[in-house]
Amino acid sequence: MIIMNEKIKASEVYLTGINGEDLGIVRTSEALTMARKLKVDLICTSFMSSPPPCKLQGAGAAKEEAQQAGKRDRQPKVKEIRLTAQIEDHDYETKKQQAERILKSGDSVNLVVKIQGKEGAKAKQLLETLLKDLGSSGRPQTGIQLSGKQAAVHIIPK
Repeated sequence: MIIMNEKIKASEVYLTGINGEDLGIVRTSEALTMARKLKVDLICTSFMSSPPPCKLQGAGAAKEEAQQAGKRDRQPKVKEIRLTAQIEDHDYETKKQQAERILKSGDSVNLVVKIQGKEGAKAKQLLETLLKDLGSSGRPQTGIQLSGKQAAVHIIPK
């Protein structure tokens, strides 16, 4: 959470300028006046010390920085895409594009092919083809695993 401008309740702040220059301890009212003159925001960077460290930063830059930090903190998810060994070309393309989109967003993909009867070899061949086609977006974390009623491979983004 960002505390900025009039929401800063401390009487004094330890101020850092726009270019990172040290401006020392300044009354909060003076810091707010400076921020208004320069058409920037006064942002509190930590609440744990007294006086709290604050910096002058361009309008909107703090919100953008917080959003970027939120994106970096996000844990990658594992998405599953299910297929059958008897897949049509159009459906194959759709599933391939879906997997590429997921990999480009930073999440990993678990491709699972449902096997009926003696389709094991066909399922493995389908997964090998998909791995080749998705080579630019991701790489396999596991080998192709055949087990009973399904064949699966886990792909992580590059």
